[in-house]
Amino acid sequence: MSLSLTSGGTSARQPSSISALSAATERTRRPMVTGTSVLGIRYADGVMIAADTLCSYGSMAKYKDARRLVSVNAKTLVGGGGEYSDFQAVTELLKRNALEDRCTADSLYAEEEGEEGCAREVWNYLRVVMYNRRNKMNPLWNDLVVAGFSSGGDPFLGYVDKIGTTYEDTFIATGFGSYLALPLMREKYRPDLEEGEARALLEDCMRVLFYRDCRALNKIQIAKVTKEDGVLISDPYEIETDWSSAGFMTPKGELDGDGGW
Repeated sequence: MSLSLTSGGTSARQPSSISALSAATERTRRPMVTGTSVLGIRYADGVMIAADTLCSYGSMAKYKDARRLVSVNAKTLVGGGGEYSDFQAVTELLKRNALEDRCTADSLYAEEEGEEGCAREVWNYLRVVMYNRRNKMNPLWNDLVVAGFSSGGDPFLGYVDKIGTTYEDTFIATGFGSYLALPLMREKYRPDLEEGEARALLEDCMRVLFYRDCRALNKIQIAKVTKEDGVLISDPYEIETDWSSAGFMTPKGELDGDGGW
């Protein structure tokens, strides 16, 4: 039981069930611990995506080893930006579904993976999940990139946002990367990109984001999906940066001193 004051100034008792009901209907109004951009690109042999490992608590760089690229099955890779706890919930849901599919399949052997969902199926499933949560006014605060192969064996790269909006493309960027990385990928993309070229392009984009996005980090992961090797996710590593540019060294406004008033 909880006490409350009525308009007449006297005290009255409220059932605890009312406060419990109000707590049960709380909604996430804004993300708290967030990751920034995820980049994806299709190349000659498959699909490659990249993300840094920073999760920020507001403006504080709090977690510097948050892995935001996850393998769902042998054909599908998912990367997520936005609220990290919601991304963990999404990946746990996908892994639970993949385990259920494996347990109910005719074979449990890894070499017989024809029953596993392809990347397009995972993408469509996430579209329904995100739209369903949006209709309940309790969205999962994520922008997701799904990479892999479709059931026909074609490379697939798709995007899903927190309200269920989806599209597929040859290259995708979420978060701040949609402003800074997409123009670079449009300029340098070719359908016949080799793996090394695709990796170098993603690293260049992540380097630019580190320079210009205050929620980005120079410690990144890159993952790929190919027909021969399936899903491979790199360990986090630091990309080289160079702060000797005149734009970084010249005092802003050509003012002398430390920039203070």
